[in-house]
This record gives sequence, C-alpha cells and structure tokens, in this order.
Amino acid sequence: MTDGHDSLPEEMGEEFWNERYRSSERVWSGRPNRHLVAEAADLAPGRALDVGSGEGADALWLATRGWQVTAVDISSVALDRGAAHAAEAGEGVVDRITWLRADVTQWAPPTPPFDLVTAQFMHLYPNPRARLFADLAAAVAPGGELLVVAHHPKDLELGVPRPSVPELFYEGDAVTAVLAEGEWDVLVDDVRTAEQTLDETTYTVHDLVVRARRRA
Repeated sequence: MTDGHDSLPEEMGEEFWNERYRSSERVWSGRPNRHLVAEAADLAPGRALDVGSGEGADALWLATRGWQVTAVDISSVALDRGAAHAAEAGEGVVDRITWLRADVTQWAPPTPPFDLVTAQFMHLYPNPRARLFADLAAAVAPGGELLVVAHHPKDLELGVPRPSVPELFYEGDAVTAVLAEGEWDVLVDDVRTAEQTLDETTYTVHDLVVRARRRA
C-alpha cells in the first residue's frame, strides 16, 4: 500500500506502518474504497479476504453487508484500530471479521478459498507483486471474484505525488498474467479518474481497476 510518502517497500515493514498509524488518530478517510463499493455492492455475501486492510473501512463495509471477512494487514496498530471500529459497530459486524497480522510478502492466504479477494492499493516490486497476485488468485473459490485496485503509472507521468519508483506501478496485465487461461473471466480491466487533493493541491488521479471471476 502506498500513502504518497517517499518510503520504499523494503523500508515499509511493520514498525514503519505502526509508527505511521500512531502519528494520527485516523490515517485514512474511514470510508470504504470507492472501487470496492462500485464493484462489490451487488455481489451476494460470502467469505471475503481483504488484503492490506488498514484501519478496516473496507472490512467493516463488507461485514455490514453480511460478508464473513478476514482482514489482513502488516500493522498491529491498524488492526487494533479496525477491531475497535468494528466493536463500535456492534455484534452484527464485530462477529463477522477476523483480524490477521501478516507481511504479505512472506505469507499465503488461509484456506478454504474465498468468494471475494480484494487488494486495494498494494504496491510492491514486480517479483513479490507477481507472487502475491498468484497467491490471491489461488485463494478465490470457483465462482468467486478477485478485485485489485492500484494507482496507475499515469499518476507518475502527470506529477501526482507518489513514490518516485516506476517499478511499483503497473498496468492490468500485471494482474491478469497470473490468471490461468480458461479458468477466469476478466470482467473489468480499466483506468478510472477522479479529483483528489494531496498536499493542498488538487490532482486528477488515475486508478487501475481489475476484476475477474473464477469460472465455476
């Protein structure tokens, strides 16, 4: 996950993210990612895996819609914060979320497989990224879906404040390349724009959205 800072992935371990979350009462907006809402709102609830869950807004949104969610993040501070938000939401939410601390570069998803696997703004170098995407695809149940959202390389070209490491940014084929031929239908492979204010300047940002369904 990137947050507009200049730190590189190898520097962004558990302690980096714990300190990042300790630096503010709320790092993210508290709202679910808009692409998750757009793509998953009409899905029937099942088992969901939220990778890079941060303070838990996506996990809470899914849980309120009836999903059983496993929320994974490297930061214990973020997970504790997410669990506290879930507790505030009540029994119908808190009982539907399992919080799991893991470094996704050294981790494999739990079993059994999931009906939805979502990874929002995970930015790694190409080799660990490919391994992660392959693991996430393998964690999708037949008939289930994989949703990957990321900052698109166009943001770097247009001066949006992102880490100045081109290798961290990718096109849709970085995701679709790990999908076994004949086993998946790619439903969305798109670049979407929005206005976002970063460092007191408003930019047009570009998000990659890839959604695929494993054939039953």
